Amino acid sequence: MEEIRLGTIGSGVIVHSILDNVKITEGIRLVAVYSRSEEKGQELAGEYGAHKVYTDLDAFLQDEEMNFVYIASPNLLHYEQTRRALLAGKNVICEKPFCTQAGQARELVALAKEKHLFLVDAVTTAFLPNYEVVKRELTKIGRVKLVLSNYSQYSSRYDLLLKGEVPNVFNPEYAGGALMDLNFYNVYLNVALFGKPRETVYFPNRYENLADTSGILIMQYKGFVSESAGAKDTWGVNSFQIEGEQGYIYIKDGSNGVAQVQVVTKTSDETFNLQENPDRYFYEVQKLTGLILGDEYDTLYEKLDVMLDVMEVLEGARKKAGIIFPGD
Repeated sequence: MEEIRLGTIGSGVIVHSILDNVKITEGIRLVAVYSRSEEKGQELAGEYGAHKVYTDLDAFLQDEEMNFVYIASPNLLHYEQTRRALLAGKNVICEKPFCTQAGQARELVALAKEKHLFLVDAVTTAFLPNYEVVKRELTKIGRVKLVLSNYSQYSSRYDLLLKGEVPNVFNPEYAGGALMDLNFYNVYLNVALFGKPRETVYFPNRYENLADTSGILIMQYKGFVSESAGAKDTWGVNSFQIEGEQGYIYIKDGSNGVAQVQVVTKTSDETFNLQENPDRYFYEVQKLTGLILGDEYDTLYEKLDVMLDVMEVLEGARKKAGIIFPGD
């Protein structure tokens, strides 16, 4: 592929973070914006140099100049919008969570491969240089026995929830909740490093009958157990620690930032950081652009295997915890 000509669905904070880096990356540019709000669409397009704004999704997907769609809409819309984009012959980059059901994810992967289109799971963790450091250093700590992770970030939307409003991020009708948002990154890093667990159980804090505002997911692997805490109603020190018989790996800022990796054994204490730029989206856009322009279909398809396992873990855990989304 000679150039990525991008169209966006969504206008939230993550979209701006991605497009900030699109502006400084060769081989990719924004050409079109879809938004249900003409005003928001024009504002986003003006900020990032796009000349076309659509409020009709079908018209947007028929834009012949655009060859890639970046989807960052509410969780529940990911499946249908991705499916429609693929059927329209567009390559797709979809924000996390990829969709709400593993069956949906498998269907989309099969469709993309059938049409020989790129389908990308946009999880920043997978594109970070320090993630590769963790994989490289893992054997130094011996057999893993415990994994302890936390990603807690107090949300202003939680204040709205307490006032009686129901923001999408906490609404099960839109597949909201802490497990599908912040705790997603903890689950992703576990599965990327260790594969799919044997058993999972989720203990959520729920506000009335809405989605989870925080919770702890326990994953049982062969020989070790992993605990993942994620919260939008508290805040704390975000971290990810892997404890083995010969030492431990401590990941500063946790599974999303992977800002620094400390590897401590009985005979050594080393700290690594290959991320000079603190903006994690910089690495995602740079790496992803290179893979796409290099026609690295197989590399990106392999990353989808991790995503499928993550979807199975999330779907099984939330259903056992009684968190039901539309379509379940």
